[in-house]
Amino acid sequence: MTAIGTPGPVSLDLEGRTALVTGAAGGIGRACALRLAAAGATVRAVDRDAEGLDRLAGEVPGDVPGAVEPRPLDLTDLDAAERAAAGCDLLVNNAGIQLVRPIEEFPPEVFHEVLTVMLEAPFRLLRGALPHMYAGGWGRIVNISSVHGLRASPFKSAYVAAKHGLEGLSKTAALEGAPHGVTSNCVNPGYVRTPLVERQIADQAAAHGIPEERVLADVLLAGSALKRLVEPSEVAEAVAYLCTPQASFITGTSLRLDGGWTAH
Repeated sequence: MTAIGTPGPVSLDLEGRTALVTGAAGGIGRACALRLAAAGATVRAVDRDAEGLDRLAGEVPGDVPGAVEPRPLDLTDLDAAERAAAGCDLLVNNAGIQLVRPIEEFPPEVFHEVLTVMLEAPFRLLRGALPHMYAGGWGRIVNISSVHGLRASPFKSAYVAAKHGLEGLSKTAALEGAPHGVTSNCVNPGYVRTPLVERQIADQAAAHGIPEERVLADVLLAGSALKRLVEPSEVAEAVAYLCTPQASFITGTSLRLDGGWTAH
């Protein structure tokens, strides 16, 4: 049996393909970049954390067939984001921002930034990537959505709005891309073991008026049948599956990795 965190049950050959992964310096993005490079892709690793990208590039084993190319970029520079996606065969929209506040206390400037990074930037990256995908008759768009793309939670107005919008954008791309050999899907994890989730604990404790040690069980995993966090490598393996030839008929859908949360 393959242990959690061990890459490899999904057979995938991406040699000769170019992938772009946003938010690649850590968490899900890092796992996706390493997984796609292991499958042979040349991965443009995009993040505003230049030092984190350098660390990522140093983690790529010397015997993998692909490569990771650090591409420092702030996705609020939308024109630059669109240019960065030109020539990509595979696009993983992963970058995210989170702030936990009641709506009446939510800073408007942060709401705007969240929507820019998590919805408008994916749109611009699609604009940059699709002409090459269409010309080649092949493309894979994988949007790292969330269970919050399908369900809402209190105190996360910007994140929930952005993820719901990403779901709609992904479905539209699926319908437009189908005649050109391009699929577009969302992957919807529950709470993943990432710095983004770890940083939420204090905010959630304050918002709900409970101690931090109760946040994981009483808030984050309250609706999950499986009482653990999802590992980034598990999400990366789902992304890999959606890029395989066996998944070529899967498009316009949302793959839930939520531990049974939405089964209620």
